[in-house]
Amino acid sequence: MKITIEGASEEFERRLLALIADHRHELTLAVGTEWDVERAVRYLTTLSDNALRFARLIVDADGHKAAEELRTAFHGELRGPTIALSRAVPRGVRMGWWPEGTAAPITPLYDPAHPSWQKVLAYTMTAENTEVFRAAFAQLLDGSARQHLSAEAFGGHTVPRADLDAADGGQGKRS
Repeated sequence: MKITIEGASEEFERRLLALIADHRHELTLAVGTEWDVERAVRYLTTLSDNALRFARLIVDADGHKAAEELRTAFHGELRGPTIALSRAVPRGVRMGWWPEGTAAPITPLYDPAHPSWQKVLAYTMTAENTEVFRAAFAQLLDGSARQHLSAEAFGGHTVPRADLDAADGGQGKRS
């Protein structure tokens, strides 16, 4: 039997996952790990302002942005945004926002000429993820998510930010 469920409430999802857990020895479960607009919006709204701006620059560059251009945009310092990006996917898995095995949407492209010294040449997204994240940014600009996001990441537009209390233990911190 194959079942696809879209648009279920969080309560329904919790109850269904509990039922599946009770019968896990009888089932083979395959969960989609691809990015969709809903997951992308959640991902983006959990990012720090710099990481959000970083993601936006990559999407705006059609999924491939040279690391040197990003270094210039961030005054030579990419550690903050890249650390925030690297923590977002595992946090989402812990929070149950997307399944284990979901790949990071933004990946570094290393210089193959220097395998022992890993210098990043660019940051990339697949064409599919670029379109999904472009739609997610558009949804954020429409104001359909909650709370406030930095206007800097959106070219001066004010956009909402998702509630992160559950993700950070109520400390109001973002990675």
